[in-house]
Amino acid sequence: MFDPARPENPTATAVFGTGCFWCSEAVFTALKGVQKVTPGYMGGSKLDPTYKEVCSGSTGHAEVSRIVFDPAVITFDELLHVFWKTHDPTSLNRQGGDVGTQYRSVIFCTDADQQAKAEEQRKHLDQSGAWDRPIVTEIVPVSDFYAAENYHHDYFANNPDQGYCQMVIRPKLEKFRSAFKDKLK
Repeated sequence: MFDPARPENPTATAVFGTGCFWCSEAVFTALKGVQKVTPGYMGGSKLDPTYKEVCSGSTGHAEVSRIVFDPAVITFDELLHVFWKTHDPTSLNRQGGDVGTQYRSVIFCTDADQQAKAEEQRKHLDQSGAWDRPIVTEIVPVSDFYAAENYHHDYFANNPDQGYCQMVIRPKLEKFRSAFKDKLK
């Protein structure tokens, strides 16, 4: 939303891999201050990969959500809090039934400030004993982003009755909405 008191209306970008991008897109889209979430691929070696290629595990890419947000409404720290709570950061190359390096837990940082905040939160959570196992989330600089094919965009919103949406995304969203009521649009 444009605020005339802030003519620049600056935005920032965060890029998270939490396993399947259908889930993370549905979660982050629901947050106040998030303007756009684009599912895609990052962190691999192949130029302009396809979903099929990424799913093969041969490209090195992770499924990610690129999140454009208004830092005056929601901060990167708050997005990180949602990131940690909405997937298992202790599971190497796996989220639930989704297995492979493309489903790894990863934060792609756009600058040194994001990297420092992500590393600080990871260290704090690891030391706090929030999980029984150590956090395996990668924290790395952003690389080339490739938007996923159009049919992946707004996947949950467009396919709410699809099996994966019913069995995996809907329960995750319900848990998320309960935990982050004050942050929802």
